[in-house]
Amino acid sequence: MFTLNQRLGYPDLRAALAGNALADIAKAAAGAKPDHALADIKLLPPIPNPEKILCAGINYRSHAAETGRELPKQPSMFIRLANTLVGHEGELIRPSVSQHFDFEGELALVIGKAGRHIKRENALDYIAGYSCFCDATVRDFTKYSLAASKNFVGSGPLGPWMVTADEIPDPTKLTLTTRLNGAEMQRSGTDMLIHDIPAIISFCSMFTPLTPGDIIATGTPDGIGAKRNPPVWMKAGDVLEVEVTGVGTLRNTIADEA
Repeated sequence: MFTLNQRLGYPDLRAALAGNALADIAKAAAGAKPDHALADIKLLPPIPNPEKILCAGINYRSHAAETGRELPKQPSMFIRLANTLVGHEGELIRPSVSQHFDFEGELALVIGKAGRHIKRENALDYIAGYSCFCDATVRDFTKYSLAASKNFVGSGPLGPWMVTADEIPDPTKLTLTTRLNGAEMQRSGTDMLIHDIPAIISFCSMFTPLTPGDIIATGTPDGIGAKRNPPVWMKAGDVLEVEVTGVGTLRNTIADEA
């Protein structure tokens, strides 16, 4: 693992993407010796300071069925705040005001170049790479405010890293798996999205300019804790894993809010 700032002068990956530096990063990494051992570092979210985190709700057919929702005719997007992000092996914070802390494993993409009114057929060209995400939800707040339920501090793990888009030429051929304490909770192919990735990117770019480092989460399949019998809520000490084939496994321990 080498440091962007030391090797290329970029303080973080968002700045490197804005500088169109992915090719330079690949060149610098080729054959390079690591600056640090992976075991000696703390991983931050791949993009710790995104301008926007855009999330698709009800975007798997199986999840729409388990919630009794109609299939959305357009992507149903909501926004997360940057202070919700947590890195790999970081603590996923259960807020003190609720015991109904739910998991939603997702595939996330990172925007690599700016765009507005992006055409669907060109949308994949705007992706820098992919990561794993958990859209943890304070479920009892959803009935009052979706924005509140999705924006408690430390409730959005992202990682463990970003895999560049050239490594994943077809994002519809991935498998998403969510495990809680080793037990499989969710599993789906990403080909089961209601609105595919190009459609989501095109839709989002219609209402806001996309910028390098923006994160778009593509939705969760069925198996969420709230729809299990009995419901399954995350509690302190639990370990949550979100795995996406070709990307990696994002792992976090749940901790109660101090």
